[in-house]
Amino acid sequence: MTKRLLGEILVERYGVAPAEIDKALQFQKEYGGRIGTILINSGVISEVQLLEALSVQLQIPLFREYAQERRESWEFPDVPDVAPSWFLENGVVPLEQGGDKTVFALVDPMNVFAAETLRTVLDGRRAVLVLCSDKEFRDISAAYRKIHVGGEAVLYYEIDEVEKLRDLASEAPVIKFVTTMFSKAIDARTSDIHVEVFEDNCRVRFRIDGVLNDMEFLPLAMHPAVLTRIKILAGLDIAEKRLPQDGRIDLRVASKELDVRVATFPTIYGENAVMRLLEKTSLEFDLKKLGFEPDHLRLFERLIRNPFGLILITGPTGSGKTTTLYSVISKLNSKEKKIITVEDPVEYQIRGINQIQVKPAIGLTFARMLRSILRQDPDIILVGEIRDKETAEIAIHAALTGHLVLSTLHTNDAPSAITRLLDMGVDDFLINSALVGVLAQRLVRTVCPRCGREDPSVGDDVRREFRLDEIAGHYGLAGSRFRRGPGCDYCVGTGYRGRFGIFELLDYDDALKQTMLQHHNYQTLKEGAERAGMRTLREDALLKFYVGTTTLDEVLRVT
Repeated sequence: MTKRLLGEILVERYGVAPAEIDKALQFQKEYGGRIGTILINSGVISEVQLLEALSVQLQIPLFREYAQERRESWEFPDVPDVAPSWFLENGVVPLEQGGDKTVFALVDPMNVFAAETLRTVLDGRRAVLVLCSDKEFRDISAAYRKIHVGGEAVLYYEIDEVEKLRDLASEAPVIKFVTTMFSKAIDARTSDIHVEVFEDNCRVRFRIDGVLNDMEFLPLAMHPAVLTRIKILAGLDIAEKRLPQDGRIDLRVASKELDVRVATFPTIYGENAVMRLLEKTSLEFDLKKLGFEPDHLRLFERLIRNPFGLILITGPTGSGKTTTLYSVISKLNSKEKKIITVEDPVEYQIRGINQIQVKPAIGLTFARMLRSILRQDPDIILVGEIRDKETAEIAIHAALTGHLVLSTLHTNDAPSAITRLLDMGVDDFLINSALVGVLAQRLVRTVCPRCGREDPSVGDDVRREFRLDEIAGHYGLAGSRFRRGPGCDYCVGTGYRGRFGIFELLDYDDALKQTMLQHHNYQTLKEGAERAGMRTLREDALLKFYVGTTTLDEVLRVT
């Protein structure tokens, strides 16, 4: 009998629209992955529905049904000639034996290799498979491990010989997988690739528009070869698996030049890797394209035109601070100005700007480089991050001696940048003498321009709860346009494509300086800034939601 298609079963049993199946198939054709995983990530079906559909398609009973019919305490028998580690590596656990059959829990029904191996090893005895979910398998395998491997994590693929590792990484399938992974990442507009290993699988995830998405699952046996291939490309020590390592890859994929920052680190199941993709050939640093509202842009451009002073950009990692800083120095870059940057690391190279990368291991720190820079007669100095009192005081000294200094701090909003400097031990009169302004920012996803449509779910209750009409009226906006994207090929089924900034811009004027001297208190500073007209991050995000650029979900996610 011909095996039924998974899509047909989902349409028949759960009423999934055929168009959703077609969309998932098209995505699979372009980017790879399993059809079931794509449908789950798109919100079309649940994991339970996928498991039930696979059970019907492959005619494998579900573990939960089998457990109800039998019992829930298992024998976990020994299987001759098969090591317990092999079962855990391949997502299989022997549950019980009886007569001429052995029952196995299976987490990945597509693992044909495991099923065929079991049938071969059992040599005439029947292998009965039952299909379980990831959570069920984690519980079963944990109990099995306690009995058969003493509760210790299984080191699934120990290879001590460096040459054997190198040979594995040079095999055609591994090279093709890694190359295809980078190619898919570029097509999907990925900023980071995560290769992660667990007790029963290895997964590859792409961060697209700031959100991680499962893209691929690897057999555990393939993981060491893939990691080794990545480490070879990055110039890392392939024999070192116990310590974190950092490296860099220069790649050319589909006519695009990539600068890939690689960081590996050990976990209890093996090494993980995170790769940040920086595309050299499509760099465009333009303040007007970052998401500034017109009033914010006018004020920020006025602040950065100051001939001297300190301007801080704040926000968590991944909030776009570096892009904003590069956009500022790109705008200020001219033949009349000398600009020097001190960064860790130098993420993008900009023509006409002197860029320095710190190397703390040899004593080349932010503070030490700043002292040297002041003897190079710069007009504008960019300091990648102020991390301590010494760096802060040197940066402030530079700002007080005729230089415009740009830098970043890790704080949640603009007013807290001032209290952060105070906490570092910087004197209040130095802050007041040097600081010009603070820009806090976050990144939110943009509603897909192709599938975005009116969102009827935004009613009067939402308008009242978030004071949408009041905020919009205060800033002169009229006519709301709430939008949401159901997902399409262009946005990879997410409903969003691209990101832009939301901002909180503090103009550190004389009134706020006086408030800070009197109080040294965050809340008082924040209230004073808002009275002076500072728009909070939440309010700026709500304005963008009001005009349909993003969704309320995104506003709440980042603010």
